[in-house]
Amino acid sequence: MISATRPAPLERDVQHAIRLALGRIPGLVLWRNSTGLSRTGDRAIHYGLCVGSSDLIGLLGPSGRFIALEVKSATGRTSPAQELFLALVRKRGGFAAIVRSPAEALAAIERAMKGASQ
Repeated sequence: MISATRPAPLERDVQHAIRLALGRIPGLVLWRNSTGLSRTGDRAIHYGLCVGSSDLIGLLGPSGRFIALEVKSATGRTSPAQELFLALVRKRGGFAAIVRSPAEALAAIERAMKGASQ
């Protein structure tokens, strides 16, 4: 028998859906933070905040609280550098979370609005 199961969404698709859902929240500003390495001739050019920095970063509310959301697919795992970045954001008073769906992202922002760190 052939199964008609649908493959799990890719991380980029999850991120797109999250950006659409969170874009409707007043007082929340998010930016896509692409990180990586590019080469031009013999020069290496690093881009993005830093290794391990979250996929979506931004500011919340009138206080401008720093927000970092690491987007993962249903089976995606964080790297040690990503865990370190999330911990640093929390330690410095920001909000940081790993999210795997628009519903998880919306719940995370609700927690951030209430003062939680993750």
